[in-house]
Amino acid sequence: MKKFTLGQITKACGGKFTGDEKYLDYPITSVERDSRQIKEGSLFLAIKGARVDGHDFIEKCYERGAVCALCEKPPQNPSKPYILVKSTLDAVKLIAEEYRKLFDIPVIGISGSVGKTSTKEMIASVLSQKFNVHKTSGNLNNELGVPLTLFGLEEEHQAAVIEMGISDFGEMKRISKMVKPTICVITIIGSCHLENLGDRDGVLKAKTEMFENMADNAKIFLNGDDDKLRQVKEVKGIKPVYYGLDKSNDFYAENIKNNLINGVDCTLCFDNTKLNVTIPAIGNYMVSNALAAVAIGNALGMTKEQLVSGVESYKTVGSRANVVNTEKYTIIDDCYNANPNSVKAAIETLANFKGRRVAVLGDMKELGKTEKTLHYEVGQFAAEKKIDLVVAVGPLAKEIYNGAKTGTQAVYFEYLEDAEKQLLNVLEKGDTVLVKASHSMSFEKIVEFLKEN
Repeated sequence: MKKFTLGQITKACGGKFTGDEKYLDYPITSVERDSRQIKEGSLFLAIKGARVDGHDFIEKCYERGAVCALCEKPPQNPSKPYILVKSTLDAVKLIAEEYRKLFDIPVIGISGSVGKTSTKEMIASVLSQKFNVHKTSGNLNNELGVPLTLFGLEEEHQAAVIEMGISDFGEMKRISKMVKPTICVITIIGSCHLENLGDRDGVLKAKTEMFENMADNAKIFLNGDDDKLRQVKEVKGIKPVYYGLDKSNDFYAENIKNNLINGVDCTLCFDNTKLNVTIPAIGNYMVSNALAAVAIGNALGMTKEQLVSGVESYKTVGSRANVVNTEKYTIIDDCYNANPNSVKAAIETLANFKGRRVAVLGDMKELGKTEKTLHYEVGQFAAEKKIDLVVAVGPLAKEIYNGAKTGTQAVYFEYLEDAEKQLLNVLEKGDTVLVKASHSMSFEKIVEFLKEN
């Protein structure tokens, strides 16, 4: 971390410092919420969770090297200083906001209903050809994860790519207040978190809260293929740069050829420039992500060679369109999360494969009043794309089954355990199998089962 003292931290969050005041000038080395990650000089965040109360681990953190604890109630016998606050979660956001001010570097804030993580990884891949890049890791994209991501900024970092995930109104305001993006990116306005946001217009309103806290003279990059984002013509005098597959965008693509596991060939076009690239991914949707990254890299003065090298250095992360080959099957492990847009995109990718194609699909959560219709439409879409077999798993997925069986073979299981028992009976050697559902469905178990069998 850059030099950031307990005195600065106390002032930033308005907390009450208790302990030897000589520690106020002590610079912390890291901010940790997990007692197992404590290092010498760490600030420990005592957070009360559903199952574990971090306050119970304060003394253990002191013993492991923590120099101070941020907490909502005083430790019983504190051996080191603590900062008392009303809410640790609220305090850490104020502290992160203050720490962010220490960095005068490009900070790219990314949101959207689909493709946040893959776009984040693509942008980081491109920018890393010129800059020392810090990026969001794992799922640290919410109101606690974003501050922890910001605390990971080091003196040597020259750019940051921060993923910002939300599920309700107001969240983006609070997150963007910490991030203060100099570059704003929104990928797609889709049907997600509709329980809170109502419809796609609500999603648009919630996502574009980002603009309220962007830096002065910020730049805005939007997917111009999205009808809702196309409505954003100007923000605070700033005209967005549009990217997407359609030629009406400022950055667009030509000659797209999907070679599946051998990547996607395409030509990225902008300002009378044409860049021929091979994107190491299986889905055509990655072309839009590459366009976003190239648009941002171009704005930051990168060379054509750097842009091409960055796109072609992209690597997938986790269970996101990751292809796993076994003796029996080709598995598309895309089970990290799901909403109607991302599932349809995954089905389109599956449809490009030769041979027998099977989609193992599960519940998509937080879709509100239209959840049954949206699941049914996904099933219909799979049938339209001529997927050979749809295996639907979960209570809501019954509607995926109902939609799919109108035009293709489909089977349904209410429970994951039942599906595992029967999968080997419905799959055939040589099948390409897509596995996708909301994260809470634990479909990674299906991927592991297929790998072992």
